[in-house]
Amino acid sequence: MIDWNAIDTVLLDMDGTLLDLRFDNWFWQQHVPEQYAQVHGLPADQAERKLHDWISRHQGTLNWYCLDFWTSELGLNIAELKRAAAERVAIRPGAEAFLDALAASSRRVVMVTNAHRDALQVKLERTGIERYFDALVSSHDYGHAKEHQPFWRNLREAHPFDPARTLLVDDSLPVLHSGRRFGLGHLVSIRRPDSSLPERDDTRPFEAIDDFLRVLP
Repeated sequence: MIDWNAIDTVLLDMDGTLLDLRFDNWFWQQHVPEQYAQVHGLPADQAERKLHDWISRHQGTLNWYCLDFWTSELGLNIAELKRAAAERVAIRPGAEAFLDALAASSRRVVMVTNAHRDALQVKLERTGIERYFDALVSSHDYGHAKEHQPFWRNLREAHPFDPARTLLVDDSLPVLHSGRRFGLGHLVSIRRPDSSLPERDDTRPFEAIDDFLRVLP
């Protein structure tokens, strides 16, 4: 699946790729609506519908990933809610062995995440995976989400790489399509970003990993 001899740089997403997306799905689909309903005195179903519609309108934009934005919009301290629930954050099976093998290779390894820096910090404190990376990049550093081309141009300027010899592993199909438009030569998705849900049955046109241990460099 991965031609390691053709790869010099590895770009890795965090949520849903290295970390189980189960935490984030629970947090935004259940925990935040519950907290919003409690704070604003709303029935749970009404709060859930309101937040679903609200959040969906910003999907794919930087606001969708911005904890400061949602803290302001919802009247909740989203960063503190994440920190209080951090024990639910989990590394996906095989991900640490994959990271360890990459760290032992000569390849440059960069985390590229849409996560806000506050959310990133919470997850790094919980998992310690920062030790495997040459650089940690949040799309908020550049003012553009990974779904948009300016992110990749800014990334390449800050951390030079040859797109043709770069691997991107990401659970988001829109992000992978964006990477392909930029010219990234190797693109791989994740079959089961959320361990509580079934495997996705369509990640086309991208290959998808179901076990990191089967694709070690």
